[in-house]
Amino acid sequence: MLLLQFSTSHYCRKARLALGYKNLDYQVENLTPGLHIFRVKPLTGLTTVPVLITENEVIGDSTNIYQYLEKIQPEPPLFLTDSQLQKQAWLLEDWLDESIGTATRFIYYHFRANEGKYIDPSLASQVVINIVRKQYNINFAAVELAKNRLEKALEILSVWASQKYLIGNNISVADLTASALLSPLALIPEYKKNYPWLWDKITEIHHICGEKLPPGL
Repeated sequence: MLLLQFSTSHYCRKARLALGYKNLDYQVENLTPGLHIFRVKPLTGLTTVPVLITENEVIGDSTNIYQYLEKIQPEPPLFLTDSQLQKQAWLLEDWLDESIGTATRFIYYHFRANEGKYIDPSLASQVVINIVRKQYNINFAAVELAKNRLEKALEILSVWASQKYLIGNNISVADLTASALLSPLALIPEYKKNYPWLWDKITEIHHICGEKLPPGL
């Protein structure tokens, strides 16, 4: 299997966690933001990554990749056996995908373009960062809204500090999604300092999935 990805994308990290959790062998092809369209659109009709290419299928979108992997490799299970709990896990996964992952992206790339520029001040890095900021219209006002959204989200997710999993008694799509989509915040000092429970959980999930820890951890 081949995973088309951006090396720094937290949505692509989400797919890698699932592949690792399922103990599946795969290779990655790192694409350049902007130019990636010419690679992925003919395959999926979409302009987003990750895209998983198998011998017989092409699967676009991280949520679809979850569903595909559960179908071809049921063990270890990523879906909860209780259908009601699994519905809750999907709702949480969708909320993280559509709202919190976007907020994290805005905050992260704003940080990398400003006070976090020291992390990699190279021209190549800053060009990619500015492409992403322009693509998603990341500006000061949008970042402030994202910070407020994320603050409320972390209050909701704080239950994770006192229980092993977000939903039920096993790893679910919610745990992997939260671990991936919040991981970029580990490079931002205020989040690294204020949410130690989050980094413990993210570290644990990455170890279980055999995935390299995100920068900052």
